This record gives sequence, C-alpha cells and structure tokens, in this order.
Amino acid sequence: MSDVRVIIQRDSEREEHVVTTGTTAAELFPGQRTVVAARVGGELKDLAYGLRDGDVVEAVEISSEDGLNILRHSTAHVMAQAVQELHPEAKLGIGPPVKDGFYYDFDVEKPFTPEDLKAIEKKMQEIQKRGQRFSRRVVTDEAAREELADEPYKLELIGIKGSASTDDGADVEVGGGELTIYDNLDPKTGELCWKDLCRGPHLPTTRFIPAFKLMRNAAAYWRGSEKNPMLQRIYGTAWPTKDELKAHLEFLEEAAKRDHRRLGNELDLFSFPDEIGPGLAVFHPKGGVIRRAMEDYSRRRHEEEGYEFVYSPHATKGKLFEKSGHLDWYADGMYPPMQLDDGVDYYLKPMNCPMHNLIFDARGRSYRELPLRLFEFGTVYRYEKSGVVHGLTRSRGFTQDDAHIYCTKEQMAQELDRTLTFVLNLLRDYGLNDFYLELSTKDPEKFVGSDETWDEATETLRQVAEKQGLPLVPDPGGAAFYGPKISVQARDAIGRTWQMSTVQLDFNLPERFDLEYTGPDGTKQRPVMIHRALFGSIERFFAVLLEHYAGAFPVWLAPVQAVGIPIGDTHIPYLQEFAAEARKKGLRVEVDASSDRMQKKIRNHQRAKVPFMIIVGDDDMNAGTVSFRYRDGSQENGIARDEAIAKLVDVVERRVQV
Repeated sequence: MSDVRVIIQRDSEREEHVVTTGTTAAELFPGQRTVVAARVGGELKDLAYGLRDGDVVEAVEISSEDGLNILRHSTAHVMAQAVQELHPEAKLGIGPPVKDGFYYDFDVEKPFTPEDLKAIEKKMQEIQKRGQRFSRRVVTDEAAREELADEPYKLELIGIKGSASTDDGADVEVGGGELTIYDNLDPKTGELCWKDLCRGPHLPTTRFIPAFKLMRNAAAYWRGSEKNPMLQRIYGTAWPTKDELKAHLEFLEEAAKRDHRRLGNELDLFSFPDEIGPGLAVFHPKGGVIRRAMEDYSRRRHEEEGYEFVYSPHATKGKLFEKSGHLDWYADGMYPPMQLDDGVDYYLKPMNCPMHNLIFDARGRSYRELPLRLFEFGTVYRYEKSGVVHGLTRSRGFTQDDAHIYCTKEQMAQELDRTLTFVLNLLRDYGLNDFYLELSTKDPEKFVGSDETWDEATETLRQVAEKQGLPLVPDPGGAAFYGPKISVQARDAIGRTWQMSTVQLDFNLPERFDLEYTGPDGTKQRPVMIHRALFGSIERFFAVLLEHYAGAFPVWLAPVQAVGIPIGDTHIPYLQEFAAEARKKGLRVEVDASSDRMQKKIRNHQRAKVPFMIIVGDDDMNAGTVSFRYRDGSQENGIARDEAIAKLVDVVERRVQV
C-alpha cells in the first residue's frame, strides 16, 4: 500500500497527516460521534469517502448547518423506507431537508391519517435501532432506470439534465455529474433493505439519528406545479439531541399560540371569506382600529421626515409594465390581463414604482427639488400560488407603505444613510429591536443595466449598511432585476426572523422611463431612484406585530385601550361619564354594561387582551376615583379620575407596553 498525504482543516489551522491508501474520512475523526460527514475540497462527502493524495478535509459536525441538513435528509430516507414497508404500493417523490426538518412526497391512493403517521413513526424507530448503513453507489442512467422501473417520479428525475427543481429544493442532481443511488444495508448481513436515487451525502448509519418526530401531512403538487399530479407530503423534524427536539416542539407550541390567523379569529380582527378568495383579507372593526393607528403614526413620522403623499390607481394599461420591465421579469407574479372594450390589456398593479415615476415625470424637475420623497399606502395585487398563500404574511392583495426617493448621485449615499436610519428607528417605535441586515446582490441571470453600475450601487449600499453597526449578511443573487438592496431582518419575541423593510438602489428604472431633472448648470441629468418599503406591507407587518405581542398590543395600538367594569348596575353611569371624558382625550375606552357578573367580565376582557380595566364600586363613586386592573392581574385602587385619564394618555403617548 502507498501513503496518502491529507490535510485536516480546523478553522484557520491545518494539520498534515500521512495515511495509507483506502483510509476513509471517518478514520480521520475516530471516536467523534458528532462528526457526521466531511467537506473535502469544499464538497460534502460521506464519511466512507476514500481519501486521496492532497485532499483538504474538514469535519462536518451534526449541529452545523450542513450537518443538520444531512441529519434531516437521512431521516427523510428512513421515513420513506418506513412508508414503503407499511404501504408497499406507495411511489416515491422527493425528500429534501428544509428549515428545521424534512419532508417526503408519496403517491398513494388515500391521504395519510394521523394513525398512519403514528405507525410510520414507530416503524422509523425500528429502522433507526437497526443501525442500517447508508451506502453510496454511482450508477449509469440506464442502470438507474432499470433498478427504479417501478418508481415513475424517480424515472422522471433521471431524465432531467441539471438540477431537479421542486417547490422547496432539489433532492437529486443529474446531468453533468455522477448519478448515485443510496442503499440502506443491514449492518450484520449487508443485505439491501431499501434504496433511493439521491445525491447525498448521508449519515454513516441510522443510529446517528438521535431524535426525530413526524409533524403533519399535506397535499402537494409534484415538483410544485399545478399541472402535475397531487402527492401526499409528510413533514418531520430531526435534531442532534432529544433536548433540542423537546425545545423545538415547545417553540412550535408557543408559535402556534401566536399564529396570527388563530389570534385574528379569536380577537375578531380580520377574516378571509371564501366568497372573496384566498389571500384576500377583510379587516373587522377592531382590526381596523389597529391598522389605522399603525398607519396614522407612520404617516405622521413620514411627514416629519419630509415625505410627500401621493395616490395611484389599482389598475393600468399593460404598456406601463412593458416600459418598466415587469412584464419581462415579473409576469408570473401578476394577475392575468383584463381586456376592455378598447382592446387594450389592463393589469392589476403588482407594485407602485412605475406610477411614481410618472408622477415625477409629470412636469419638469429642478435639482432644487431633490431629494424628492414620494410616499403612498398603495394597494397591490400579486398572483401567489394557492399552496404558498399564508394568512396575512403571504397574500394576494395587500397595501405597501411604499416610498420612492429621487435624488442626485451626489446625494445618494447620504439619502440612503438617512433612509435606513429612519426605517430602523420607526421599526423600534413599533416595538421591534433585534435586527440584522442582509445585502442582496445581482442575480447574473436576471438583471438589467451594466456591471459597473451594479458594482457602484452595491458598494454604496454596503458602506451605508456597515455604518449602522449591525451584523451584515450577504445574499448573493437575491436582488431584484433593477438593483441591489438592503433588507432589514427583525427577530420577534420568540426569536423568529422576519424580513421587514427593504431599501433598494436603482439606476435602471430612471433610464427606462427617461427621467430627468435640470442641474445647476442648466443641463438635463438623470436622477438616482431609491425604492423603500418600511413595513413591506401593512397586512404582513400587522401579522408580525400580532404574533410578536401574542395579541397583547401595547396600549397605543390596542383596539380597546381600557374597558370600564362596574361592580353593579348603579355604577354604569359613572363609568360612562369617565369613558366620555377619556374619549375626548383621544382614548379608546368602552364600558361593559352587559348582564354578566363582574368576574366573568374580567375574564372576557383578559382573553380579549385589553390593557386596562377600570373597575368602579361605591367607594370609587363616593370618592370620585377609579381602580386600575392591569393585564397581569395586579390592581391599583383609588386613582382620581383626572389622574387616571392622564395616566392613560401618558402611556399611549410614550408607546410603552404594560
């Protein structure tokens, strides 16, 4: 046997080792159970990979992002094996890892039931305990077709050149690379237990799967297309330890309690009537109060910041979106055209920027007017597939708090800095405080304009983002077709990340619309355009805040800020006078004059998450006072009426949570 020289990479340190031919990556990390794969020359490999001379090898820990993906993908294979052992007629789709878990698609006659999932999970536990070995084989297209002749969806993947794309990601990659099958082998006899077409890598054995749970099943179109057959998808989750699995399940339980769709129904805030259609919400009176308060505060802050309000229609001739490029780059996200009696195609607008460009171009502009900041609460419509519509966070009709800033190139950096600072401070006013920034750069396959223009725009955004002192994460290829962007990512009360505001720099739409202003020397010059949505959409931001606060909004946003609860009917007029005085101060105060007993009234308004309850009995009436009951159940008695109203006003004006 000859010697093989390899290098083990540990962070910035390198160790050279000499091993014999046939040594595997696993042998470089003996006894390290948390190492589940290896990165060799930047590519992920199974631990069974045979080392070659000159290889640079890094350990892949199970808790790393790559390690978690390998764990979850391997668990998906175990689940698919369990399904086919219990349901031999099931045909295999794909089974990739996804955020926090995995799924696998199956073609079966009847949808899986909760009892089926329990049986599948039990079978998975048996397979896990067997310690089956994951073994990789390189095969030809012809051999794969022969082996998988009974798996029509796998046969379709074999015929695809490149990546086999799906709605959530690709399970296999074929054409231009090796086509591989993974066998699940009995550890004692080496007998084949199950196999799947897959690019890998995988865990060494099923015993490396420490903790998993099946979560739910759903219908899903094959490869995400409504033109394809409907399959049954089973979702699961897998974690490096049982404690992490337990923590994740507890997190999901808390997230379910905060689900904005559930809270929207419980608190009577909004609904999605079937008569209107999916992804199209109606806001009820209490939801309308919250939304108006959000909008009013935002409107006031924008006016203070020098924005001017504009309005534009919901539909337009298609030629406008031809000019902007959206019909070239964004047609799949737009509703089909409406052809009216003039023979012209009209579209519901998916964004406001083309119309704002027309407002800028409606008359001659001077450099003295710049920066010009145009702002609109503009309702737009986007045709989202029914499978991705999700309450208010992914809807088909929504209102953007949309701004477009037109400035000179010399003003660009300062205006971007001012805009990003304004965005972050306004988000903080609504109670979000934990941020990082994401810089989305050019997609080489989907952009307009020159490389030089993109490079300049990207570097300017980078410098502006770094000035905020927040973590800056790259998002290669994530920009819109017309320019790079900064996205503000906010973490909520339970640690989930939401993409909030975006700030996009655009040299291209001003060119396409031939926008000009007159410079100080009298020449015509091209403005720079900044796209900026602070909430993203009002509906989505509403949902984020609803989940962040678990429905217990701060007083300034609460639909009912205080409710009067009389101990007896004789105290109702006194409370109604108090409520009338409070409403004159702009407060939202109601009186519960129902026939319910006092304790039931308190419980009802606690469930409604009302910030303050104003309780009045004989002593308060005689003394001209009220008693405050807070959300946490504590109480403050004997507060003079004027003082109580002043206290409510103060809490509202300071926008604090109680």
